[in-house]
Amino acid sequence: MSAVPTIADLHAYANVPLMTREAFAAAIGLPLSILVAQAERGYWPEVRVGKRVFINVELVRKRALEREFSV
Repeated sequence: MSAVPTIADLHAYANVPLMTREAFAAAIGLPLSILVAQAERGYWPEVRVGKRVFINVELVRKRALEREFSV
């Protein structure tokens, strides 16, 4: 995968409702430390399952669609 994710790279994650922080950071091209800091501040929706933390990709998608059509 190239340094900057392409649409083809992101298409592989099209039907994934939850992703680990590591996988989500790689998918959107952010360093993991930046993603974790943003998630801890509430910028990314998280779901905790036991000791594991996942990014709620479906909610990110939903919010993006709402913003796109509200303009």
